[in-house]
Amino acid sequence: MEIVHKIGRRKTAVARVYVSKGKGNITINKRELKNYFTTGTLQYKVMQPLALTENEKTYDITVNVFGGGVTGQAEAIRLGITRALVSIDEDYRAILKPEGLLTRDPRMVERKKFGQKKARKKYQFSKR
Repeated sequence: MEIVHKIGRRKTAVARVYVSKGKGNITINKRELKNYFTTGTLQYKVMQPLALTENEKTYDITVNVFGGGVTGQAEAIRLGITRALVSIDEDYRAILKPEGLLTRDPRMVERKKFGQKKARKKYQFSKR
């Protein structure tokens, strides 16, 4: 098996994921997973597709991620890993699809409108 390259996105975060046969090492921006994502929740999000398909120790994963915040980056990486696993073995689709991991979350930040403070918030209205 050669290296499989897939892209995952979430909000403004973009993750380029490279999956190859290995021992289960995950490198994100040349740093170890535990050093890049310090909280257990974010580490769980990244590992979720591997745990569901029981491949924690099967593949080495290298990720280049930029943009967005830490949660957006973790979810972008999760989508990239999921897409890579499905391209490696089509049988994983039946496991990952019901969990909602193959769905690209389309929600983005709403733009600020002119004449307002923020996207929805308005300046205080004074009748007199």
